[in-house]
Amino acid sequence: MPTRKEILGSVERVVVKIGTSSLMQGTDSIHQPFMDSVAEQVARLRDEGKEVLIVTSGAIGIGLKAMGVVPKPNEIPIRQAAASVGQSILMQKWSESFQKQGILVAQILMTLDNYSDRESALNLNNTVETLLRNGVVPIFNENDAVCIKEIKFGDNDTLSAIVASRTDADLLVLLSDIDGLYDKDPHSNPDARFIPTVERIDESVMAMGGRSSTSVGTGGMVTKLSAAKICSDAGCHMIIASSTAYGVVYRTAVGDDVGTVFVAEAEISKKRRWIKAAHPSGRVSIDKGAEKALLSHRSLLPVGITEVSGTFAKGEVVEIASEGNVVAKGICSYGSSELSKIAGKHSAEIEKVLGYRVHDDAFISDNIALLRYSRRMSIETSLSCSNVQV
Repeated sequence: MPTRKEILGSVERVVVKIGTSSLMQGTDSIHQPFMDSVAEQVARLRDEGKEVLIVTSGAIGIGLKAMGVVPKPNEIPIRQAAASVGQSILMQKWSESFQKQGILVAQILMTLDNYSDRESALNLNNTVETLLRNGVVPIFNENDAVCIKEIKFGDNDTLSAIVASRTDADLLVLLSDIDGLYDKDPHSNPDARFIPTVERIDESVMAMGGRSSTSVGTGGMVTKLSAAKICSDAGCHMIIASSTAYGVVYRTAVGDDVGTVFVAEAEISKKRRWIKAAHPSGRVSIDKGAEKALLSHRSLLPVGITEVSGTFAKGEVVEIASEGNVVAKGICSYGSSELSKIAGKHSAEIEKVLGYRVHDDAFISDNIALLRYSRRMSIETSLSCSNVQV
């Protein structure tokens, strides 16, 4: 097995996710010295030629404290109002920390809305690339103030994994209140065994997940393992590490033995990264012969399609399932109404059925991304860029 430094030796772009519990460091408010330390470590990594992006939590908690209110369970309006208040405070604190290093930051508010528009994804990438090229550190956060679904979902682990995927990052670092993955909950099991490296996230690894151990955080180990799946599919390594570890941001990015590293699959194209991260607009079911063809990296023909579900247009991302298990995602060559008519038909019959033929293939091989772990879990979340502030 290669060493940690060998695994992470080529890392150039790093996304660091900082949760609420990490920001507060055991207190009831933002811990400015911690934020100052993060900024100093980011500056050091930049001096060594690495690019760093940050995904931050904390807006709702900060806003609630500033407003002096305690919301009832599931009281969405007050949480949205608190997010509006807390967001500006949070960014001010980050700005102050990075200004000490002579670094400018930019706020990018995200929502886990249901869109799969490739142009939007490219626009996001263009924004990020421009910021990084001009020496600005992008700081992402969920846009709780306007998106109810995001507050209910409440999981920046997944959001950060999608950001890492969409921005072509090489490494995602999840800072947590725990120093990595254990075979069982170390808080209640003194004999829990630490897992330094995970090369494949199978059912046995998923079984090691548990609930969040803090009252302020929303993501437990299960959400972190789900984030690792997204990263692995996108060719991005991921590390879970304790935010209290000395120099944790710098040390994880340079390959020190800190936390648990989840080794990614082989590098994949940007197009397939986008397909894997995109929210599906529908689903097609295929027979075993078609599944075998997909696994051999061949195109999907109409004859192999047994059912079409949902309403989608040509060019949208669709799930491809076999026996109820999602095995791939792809950009469809036909819309759902057309695909329903030619499902089970041979390619030579397409023009006779539709009156025209766009392509012999329902999904071209270059437009198909296989999902390594999809038999256990389908990635059905995406993100949209709703606001950018510098």
